[in-house]
Amino acid sequence: MNAHQKRKLSIIRDYVLGWTISFFFLSIVRGVGTEELGSLQFGLQSSFIISLTLGPFMGLVSGSTQVWMEERVYKRISIIRFLLLRLLYAVLFVILLTLVAYGVYQLYFGTELSLIAFAFDKGSLAIYFYVISVDIMLSALRQINVLLGRGNLAKFFSGKFYHPREEERIFMFLDLQSSTQLAEQLGHIRYSSLIRDCFNDLSVVEEDGAEIYQYVGDEAVLTWPIKAGAYVASIRAFFRFRARLMSKAEKYQANYGVTPFFKAGVHGGTVTVTEIGKYKKEIAYHGDPINTAARIQGQCNALGEEFLVSADVVKHISNEHYSTKGVGSVLLRGKEEEMEIYSVRKKG
Repeated sequence: MNAHQKRKLSIIRDYVLGWTISFFFLSIVRGVGTEELGSLQFGLQSSFIISLTLGPFMGLVSGSTQVWMEERVYKRISIIRFLLLRLLYAVLFVILLTLVAYGVYQLYFGTELSLIAFAFDKGSLAIYFYVISVDIMLSALRQINVLLGRGNLAKFFSGKFYHPREEERIFMFLDLQSSTQLAEQLGHIRYSSLIRDCFNDLSVVEEDGAEIYQYVGDEAVLTWPIKAGAYVASIRAFFRFRARLMSKAEKYQANYGVTPFFKAGVHGGTVTVTEIGKYKKEIAYHGDPINTAARIQGQCNALGEEFLVSADVVKHISNEHYSTKGVGSVLLRGKEEEMEIYSVRKKG
């Protein structure tokens, strides 16, 4: 199973868990110390049985829809059309919920109520409002998770980053070649569209376990926790991104008159990570490996190279698919001693 499939399954898993918990919460609220207004009387035990059936099913439907929207809809339609689509989805979701709930209740307990009477039983509107509210909340949490980066929302809630802690990480700085010239050539609006499309295509690095740490103008910063195979994965990610841009060269030429190329620098080591900000929170990494990776990338133009890495990286990327070549010792800004830098190329 590749990383893209794992991401989709993790989204569906989160929705299944979210909907199941939500239905159990509703069961407790309705089943303890309250009296049903409608014709159907739900005890706590019967509510739990229904929740255990409805939760996973509705989570599967809702999660699959979220995956489809992220891959097929987001960024491709206007905000008005998107809101209308979400409204239509909410209506269809409530109808589906009603049909499934009616079938589940018939299966477990049986009822003489017709489907229409079941759908408009007393208290049903409150349930529908609850369902739509849960759907909005889960969608909002999903967007916050995307904004913070994969897995960081749970770490925020757990307080993992409240105090600075050390981690071993690899950092890659990617920078658009000839960005100033392109900005002048395309104008601000088309240039921003170009950057947006490039960074959308950067999603392919997910296949290599990359986490996108930051977007800074026309620059992106990727990171990996240091573990077995992580250095090779970082090299593979660069060439995967490069191949994606080349495969879409005709589209970029048609839309912008250019084929984008990125320069990159990679270095790894010990950094600190912590939660920063009072009114706008962010997970921030600090340490020499970040600065070094940025400065290695900054040498690409001077050395006429596309992809540069430190000697520490080269030690870990012995691979038949890539070749490395020393380009000399360079005194990087802020360093007291020169550092060996290597170019990396893909064989074949």
